[in-house]
Amino acid sequence: MINADSLSSGCNSQPAPRVVVYTDSLGMGGAEFSLGHLVAAVSRDIAITVLGVSATVVDAIASQRPGAEKIVLPPTGFTSIAAHLATLHRLRPDIVHLNLCTPWAGATGLAAALTLPQARVVRVDQLPLRTTDAIALWRTRSLSLRVDAHVAVGEASARRMEDFYALGRNTVISVPNGVPDVEVEPAPSPVLKEPMLVVGSVGRLDAMKAHDILLRAIAQVDDTHVVVWGDGAERQALEHLAQDLGIGDRVSLPGWVNNPRAHLPNVDIFVLPSRSEGFPLAIVEAMLAARPVIATRVGSVAEAVIEQETGLLIEKNDVMGLVNALRRLKNDAALREQMGQRGRAVAVAQFTAQAMAQRYEQIWRQLLASPRSPRLRVPRPRD
Repeated sequence: MINADSLSSGCNSQPAPRVVVYTDSLGMGGAEFSLGHLVAAVSRDIAITVLGVSATVVDAIASQRPGAEKIVLPPTGFTSIAAHLATLHRLRPDIVHLNLCTPWAGATGLAAALTLPQARVVRVDQLPLRTTDAIALWRTRSLSLRVDAHVAVGEASARRMEDFYALGRNTVISVPNGVPDVEVEPAPSPVLKEPMLVVGSVGRLDAMKAHDILLRAIAQVDDTHVVVWGDGAERQALEHLAQDLGIGDRVSLPGWVNNPRAHLPNVDIFVLPSRSEGFPLAIVEAMLAARPVIATRVGSVAEAVIEQETGLLIEKNDVMGLVNALRRLKNDAALREQMGQRGRAVAVAQFTAQAMAQRYEQIWRQLLASPRSPRLRVPRPRD
């Protein structure tokens, strides 16, 4: 087992590794955007191949790194298994880095990668979810125990993965997701009929993101307008809820935007009331935009949203908790400014794409510098 204290830049004299990054996602979400940020930020001398089962996803991720090879495989069936095996054995990578949107995703890619005689296999779990399906649970645990490094996107998420799949304490390490800190051209401000406090949120319109809780809270906070950038199956239900609550004129659902950072300077408070999360990019985007954040204590959110410093934390499904947090920040502009600036300082120091990429490069290089057999497990760093 690799000693966590030995993770350092001392392995940089090795030849640059050949890395395959893999996702079996069929659509773009936070997990896939995080992988795109990673391939854009890792050192230029590392050869990257983007491997997946959706041309749309593979193209979007590979577009972040000029010169990256991209390969699309069949998504299901025996032809998919055969193609995964043949392609990975042909590529002969040093590292296979699998980015999983759920713990039970990527089974075909993981199984194929584990047949490679020399490659080191790194799995990254973006969401610490538990499955109740016995077969999926057994498969997830079995594959997790065989990888060379198992990563989650926060300390709390890592501990949950260990508990959910009986992996053993401190066998899953934490690498928070990161976002590029770049200047963007600000988008036009929302056009409102009268001056109001603007509350913003970013994310898919689905039940997990709990935008219904946000609308119910906004209905109880006067002189506020909420804008949710995103799209999904819950759009119609949210539109109906806004009308039923009598706040249709105070709710905007403009759809998905490619660069939410450009819109965030136009909001006074950022809210993410999710029922489940890993380490959401949207919160880091808001922090980099110097916006105070209100979010639920789920996943590793509390590792970014520091209570009373960078924002306020509430429990999931707690409408009145959100109402009280909104009212507190609404009535204290100085506190909003203080939390926003503190949040930006924390995000710049800890949660940039460059910091994330450096951490993964460190893990990749240490795995390659260590004995190969038996399969190695990288423990989390000690404080």
